Amino acid sequence: MTAVTLARYACGLFFITGLLTGVWKYIHIMRSEEAKAPVYVDIAHRAGLMYSFACLVLAYFAALSQWSEGWNLLGVGLAVGFFAAAEMTYIIHGVLKDTDNQLRRPIQLGSGKLPTFLVHLFMFGLIAGELGGFLIVFIGAMK
Repeated sequence: MTAVTLARYACGLFFITGLLTGVWKYIHIMRSEEAKAPVYVDIAHRAGLMYSFACLVLAYFAALSQWSEGWNLLGVGLAVGFFAAAEMTYIIHGVLKDTDNQLRRPIQLGSGKLPTFLVHLFMFGLIAGELGGFLIVFIGAMK
């Protein structure tokens, strides 16, 4: 699989996720007295749509990149993998309806608590993976 193909498939899957979470959001809105969906249902909906377009950007820069296909696949894979991990956390919190701020301490997951250092570790990985992955294909496209 090429980096462009990975980004294209991810674009489609994130867009479908955004559309399906939009249906989920609408169902919550229609059933709510305040016409509102849980915070993380709304976030999952918007993030799915935004990640789909971010994947188009990744595909574009990967197509222009002068790096080897391995480097481009690494860059796209890192970014897409962390997009997916973030989207999954939004969906999990949306299903559990356990928080309106996943970083508020103590860090809630369902009825349990997560160690703060694990969440910080994940967030640092997410920052490095998304930013680093994009920088790989961006720098390759600017060569």
